[in-house]
Amino acid sequence: MSNGMSREERDTQAYDQSPSKWKRLDYVLAQCNLCIMEQEKYAEAAQDESWLKAMQDELSMIEKNGTWVLVDKPTEKLVIGVEWVYKTKLNLDGSVQKNKARLVAKGYAQKPGLDYNETYAPVARLDTIRTLIALALRKTGNYINLM
Repeated sequence: MSNGMSREERDTQAYDQSPSKWKRLDYVLAQCNLCIMEQEKYAEAAQDESWLKAMQDELSMIEKNGTWVLVDKPTEKLVIGVEWVYKTKLNLDGSVQKNKARLVAKGYAQKPGLDYNETYAPVARLDTIRTLIALALRKTGNYINLM
C-alpha cells in the first residue's frame, strides 16, 4: 500500500492541514514575489492613468462634500501646504482592487501658539446621542422607542 508516496510524505500528510495550494514550495515562492510599488511623488503618479483617475476621484469627493473652501491668502499668515498620499488596495488573492489617492494637509508644518491655539474635534458616540435624546424626550413628556 505505497500509493507512490514515501513513508515521510504519508506521515507529513497525516498532520498537514494547510490548503493544497500551499503544500509545494514553488507555490509559496510564487506568492512571495508579489510586490506593490506605491507612488511617492506626484510627478510619478501623474504618468499613470489609474493614479490620475484616483486623484480626480478624490478632488471630486472634496468638492461634493464641501470639505474645503478656497479663500484668499491672509497676508500675515503662513499657508499650510498639501500633499498626495497614494495607497494600492488589494483583493484577498493579492490582485490590485484599486488605487486610492488622498490629498492631505501638511499638519506637521504648523507651530503651536503661532498657527493654532487649541484643537477640537466634535465627535459623539451614538449611545451618548441616544441618551441625550431620551433625557430631552422624558423631560417634555414624549415617549418614543429609540432602538
